[in-house]
Amino acid sequence: MTLAAAASLPLYRRLAGDYAQAMGLRTLQAGERMPSVRELMRRHQVSLSTALQMLRHLEEQGHLEARPRVGYFVRDARALDGVALTREPDLSQPVQPGAQAHFVGINEHISLLLERGRQAQVHLDVGGCTPPPELFDHRFLNKTVARLLREHPQLLTQGRSLLANQGNHPLFQQAMARHALAAGIRVAPGDVLATTGNSEAVSLALAAVAEPGDMVAVESPTYYGLLQVVESLQLQTLEIPCSPRTGLSLEALELAFQTQPRLKAVVVVPELQMPLGTRMPDAHKARLVALCARYGAALIEDDSYGLFVEGTPPVKPLKALDSVAGQVIYCQAFNKSLAPGLRQGWMNAGRWHGRVQMLKFAQSRNTQTLGQLVVAELLGSPTHQRSLERLKAQLKQQREAMARLVARHFPIGTRMSLPGGGLCLWLALPEGFSSARLFGDALDQGIRIAPGSMFSNSGRYEHCLRLACTHPVDAAVEQALQLLGAMACQQLGQAPRG
Repeated sequence: MTLAAAASLPLYRRLAGDYAQAMGLRTLQAGERMPSVRELMRRHQVSLSTALQMLRHLEEQGHLEARPRVGYFVRDARALDGVALTREPDLSQPVQPGAQAHFVGINEHISLLLERGRQAQVHLDVGGCTPPPELFDHRFLNKTVARLLREHPQLLTQGRSLLANQGNHPLFQQAMARHALAAGIRVAPGDVLATTGNSEAVSLALAAVAEPGDMVAVESPTYYGLLQVVESLQLQTLEIPCSPRTGLSLEALELAFQTQPRLKAVVVVPELQMPLGTRMPDAHKARLVALCARYGAALIEDDSYGLFVEGTPPVKPLKALDSVAGQVIYCQAFNKSLAPGLRQGWMNAGRWHGRVQMLKFAQSRNTQTLGQLVVAELLGSPTHQRSLERLKAQLKQQREAMARLVARHFPIGTRMSLPGGGLCLWLALPEGFSSARLFGDALDQGIRIAPGSMFSNSGRYEHCLRLACTHPVDAAVEQALQLLGAMACQQLGQAPRG
């Protein structure tokens, strides 16, 4: 690289190049600990964001490894020879507080991509993450709905019968309180608020704790729907790096609390984070809850995917670690695990619960009753538990099969996460790859993907993409993954693989 080209690189890339050269010269030895983020900020007179970007870039390039609660260490370069795929890429680059997004607005960018995908003639969607109907026990669901309508013949015509209870059916509230208790959450039935899916719950939570112009910390990368909600409420997004091993960077979050007085809320998906699939360790969860309590910030927990976690021990939600102060706002939906068509969820807003109830009634009034009764009856029943276990087993089989296809067909240098549950894989391809270009090329072939730029306000994940693992891996899916891999290889000037 020429001096002029090097000078044009972002500061974090120039600093990373200096450290990479030092490692190549053995000035920094394998196993040696890197300076802390604070030390890097002091030594180079750079911001938190620049220091973190430098470390994450070095980790992504294979020069460093992160050890939870210890720091970054120099990796042995010889251990990387011949490695094309790794389980845990670093895919989290922070954004400067208040930095301008790459696009006019994330809503505009996402809307354009979604609309383009809707208008195309698509025969295979590996972008969306809702399981197809055939993976659910629709006969049992239909029988339950029919029976409930027979038992409550006026259920669909009683619009105001539950007004005194703010639209929350007592049976649903009791069932959710029992369901939460099994996960270690202690909540009174009267403090259960029914919601239409999880998007409404998170939107209500943010509206209750923040005002226009306030800042919200989110994981990076994060689900694009959350970015849309934050922007629609006229709030600022602060993207905090998210590790595939431990989740949200607590060091970066604490520094953000110290430097951003308008940081009022943190939104996290601690179990099977979307799109990385991270499972946050329990010790990390406890530190996160304590950190938000110390700074008086609302901690909004999206537990949409906890039911998909495979194996043991049982999931421990952040809300189970909450104190009597009620700093955690808990949100859970059953769209993907029980019945996508119902869009039924619930929340408990801790010390903000009264305000959330008021906002809910002002904005959308009552949540439809039928969905509440269906969930109340089915959730935790032996029939639903068997159905959920079958769904998880099928998703695991599909996820592993998709991972094998990626390893076989995608470009050399591709990295992917392989989570312990969930609905998708997150891929990071080599530098120079454009997921936006692949999105367009794939649509021309009738295949829809989710480009990485949808999962950040800044366009930092252009080299990444999310692949849904919701379809059984048949000949059509294999052919589609082979085609996607060939198009990605062509972009990078590599010969098709497999």
